[in-house]
Amino acid sequence: MFSGIDEVDWASMEHAYGPADDVPELLRGLASDDPAEREAALDGMYGAVHHQGDVYACTLACIPFLFELAVDPGLQDRGSVVELLTSIGGFDLDEDDEAEIDEDEIEGAANYAMAAAAVTAGAGVFFELIADEDPGVRLAAPLALATLHRHPVRVLALLRERLPVEPDEEVRLALVEAAGRVALRHRPLAGRVAEWLGRLASRAHSPGLRLAALAQLARCSPDGLPGDVVPVVSGLLREMRSPPEESAPEKDEPVDPDAEPADPEPVAAAETCRGEQVTTPTLVGQLRSLSAQENAGRGAPWAADLLRTLHVGLDDRVGDRTALLADQLRSPDRRQRIDAVRMSGGLIRAWRGPYEELVALVGGQLSDPEPRLAEAASHVLEELFGLAAPAADALAARLADRPGDWVKSWPSGPPGLGSTVKALARLGDVRALPALAAALELPQVAHDVGFAVGHLGAAAQPLAGALRGRLAEVELDEGAYDRASPLLAGLTGLRAGEATPEVLRVLRGAPDYRGEWLRTAALRALGSFGPAAREAVPELRALVRRPGTASATEAAEALWAISGDADAVLPVLIEGLQSHHVHDRRAAAVALGALGTRAAVVAPRLRGLLAHEELWLRVDAAIALWEVSGRSRETVEALLAGWERSRHVRVRVAECVARMGPVPEGSAAAHVLRSELASVRRHNAMDGGYGSHDIHEDEKLLALCRQALRGTGKGTTA
Repeated sequence: MFSGIDEVDWASMEHAYGPADDVPELLRGLASDDPAEREAALDGMYGAVHHQGDVYACTLACIPFLFELAVDPGLQDRGSVVELLTSIGGFDLDEDDEAEIDEDEIEGAANYAMAAAAVTAGAGVFFELIADEDPGVRLAAPLALATLHRHPVRVLALLRERLPVEPDEEVRLALVEAAGRVALRHRPLAGRVAEWLGRLASRAHSPGLRLAALAQLARCSPDGLPGDVVPVVSGLLREMRSPPEESAPEKDEPVDPDAEPADPEPVAAAETCRGEQVTTPTLVGQLRSLSAQENAGRGAPWAADLLRTLHVGLDDRVGDRTALLADQLRSPDRRQRIDAVRMSGGLIRAWRGPYEELVALVGGQLSDPEPRLAEAASHVLEELFGLAAPAADALAARLADRPGDWVKSWPSGPPGLGSTVKALARLGDVRALPALAAALELPQVAHDVGFAVGHLGAAAQPLAGALRGRLAEVELDEGAYDRASPLLAGLTGLRAGEATPEVLRVLRGAPDYRGEWLRTAALRALGSFGPAAREAVPELRALVRRPGTASATEAAEALWAISGDADAVLPVLIEGLQSHHVHDRRAAAVALGALGTRAAVVAPRLRGLLAHEELWLRVDAAIALWEVSGRSRETVEALLAGWERSRHVRVRVAECVARMGPVPEGSAAAHVLRSELASVRRHNAMDGGYGSHDIHEDEKLLALCRQALRGTGKGTTA
């Protein structure tokens, strides 16, 4: 084995962490008899040689040796090697990707193409591995074939032939998943695959296999799903929870091209599809350990993956997905409810819909004694802001019952509020006040307490004294920003003008380290206080004497809010509008807009920025132009252009259009707003990532669109 490995000039190549001269050792480690050594080698392959899916020259050089490992029946964990080969060779570079590649990416793209060609050229071995004695190899081989082999018709035929004789339930599910992958990669075969999946889903197979068939049918041909898919899936889940004797497999059926034989007795996947499990300090080892803990005691640990696949396939069928999750949340199986809570968060995060019942059911999990279930529910509710209202009482009850969870401490960094506290505060519910008051008494204030106070608004006024007192105690050293910023945020949210002396102390004594950030937070607080902060006027007048700086712009904005002295701030803001830094120009434009018609003289300058290359500056300038001139036509054109260019500016645009109102029926603005309201997909939904405020921002956008169309603003878009 590994003939010629020492003849490769590994030292001349690099991987993610430097020279690739350690790759031969990693390859030999994959063939070790020691499970821990194999795990460490696999971790090294994914961590360095195939880092985050990248393909380097050394990755290409590994491919022949990985094939040697995959076909050697004397080695352990060959399924992991097959999975690694599938990942290395399975990258699809379509025409759109090719068009976007720049010169710096050409080498990387060439490596991907060569890897795909090399692994695909050897993919014939996976035909033999699909019947390997090692169930872990059989588990990985179907997806490898579906992803890499050049002849999908042969692959599909083999998958169908193998299913009736495969004894392992998890491998059988992999065969079905691979068929779905074939259909997605080769659309002319989708109809044939869908027909087969439909038969599997409707006949007397195990509930797991039927669920897998429905999940893949949803992915590759959702129109082929039965009309009663929700009760069908719910019934399958109930069968999967039943004791074995209550859901015994059917007797064998004859084999023919259009019918599959009944299932053999399922074999526990954990016992057959993986060899000896070890705990290692590697990333791969930790992930496997976490997966094992998560699935401990589950009769069907793959059920959650099947349901997630089904939900992805159902896509915008929000009603069906909501009904299915509601049924799962009523399940007596806690693990199924944990999965449903997490999937509910994913659904609400990406799609708009009526979620009152679903949210109430998620809230019902907060009282469950299983800590993972209650914690998952509180984290989901934390992201919902106003949509969490149906769970408000459940949140308040958990808050009262578990004061030890009000603030969370971490090994490093400042403490933070517990998710239940944040969820209730984001609802504006006064029942969060005791927890926030307690957080303000701790030696180190939670970093997010100020934002929670801001959501409560005037209801949190009783906390103003504590915020002032803690701010007065802050030492103005290098740690001042971390300690003071939560307190300043809280005082800003309360508009607590009585705290002006404490805020001025911070403004005057901000240290060099993060001092600019701290001064910005202090100036925002003073500006929020308005005329109540009039004793800060001399300090602010001194700061605005340095025009063209960010601090001067921020001080001018605060000075205007406090004194209304346009003559003092206008020259400073005009200077800021000419800054070399886009961020400073944006800040100046926003501040000028706040002056309204008193800044009408800057309209030509703002108009000139409507063609600037920076989108956010164009949007801010357009809004300010309307605010200082009262003329909306050119502003609306610029705003709608920004709306189409980037979804990220839509809330800002909608805020302005709503203030303009009413939007004329039949106008371009009305069309854009109605199109947004008609979309089921949230405007900021992302595949593979999300932000903690995404739902809140999207719901805000919807509310602004409705407001603009109702014409409750003060101006006109005519």
